[in-house]
Amino acid sequence: MLRKKNLQSLPEPEIIALAKNKSRYFGVLYDRYFDQIFRFVFKKLGGKENLAGDITQQTFMKAMANIGKYEDRGFPFSSWLYRIAQNEVLMYFRKATKNIEVTINENSIMELADEANLSNSMSIENQERLIEMLNGLKEDQIELIELRFFQEMSFKEIADIYNITEANAKMRTYSILKRLGKTWEK
Repeated sequence: MLRKKNLQSLPEPEIIALAKNKSRYFGVLYDRYFDQIFRFVFKKLGGKENLAGDITQQTFMKAMANIGKYEDRGFPFSSWLYRIAQNEVLMYFRKATKNIEVTINENSIMELADEANLSNSMSIENQERLIEMLNGLKEDQIELIELRFFQEMSFKEIADIYNITEANAKMRTYSILKRLGKTWEK
């Protein structure tokens, strides 16, 4: 039997292979990714710590139950976990029928405005107007914008979460930005 210290030094594909055969090895993956998935869920839930902990646990329980179905397609294992976490958060909101709250910082809103080719000056009023425009987007559009600008994920990471190509992730994001730009001009 492998010791925990030895397990942690193994390459990730080997740990995944072990976890597929014996669930006790899944703990190494849990230890490796818990904090990162928790932070993702915590932000999606607007800082609700207890709920974030519950949903993160559900995420890892589903991942452990379905590890046998996991296939390495050249993406990081964490992408698969993010996708499960995203689905768990969405299921929570569907059940709770609440609005998703996104924490927005000024740097992120400025970067978003720049990418959408909006006004050169982003006064407080313009920032508020942009936030109102974001609130008018469809849920899936808001999620893409949030992942890209407020979670600061790369297009590759977004593509992994949605199980789409990187080019498709870029196209969807820039399509939303273009629509925001047109609405802004009106």
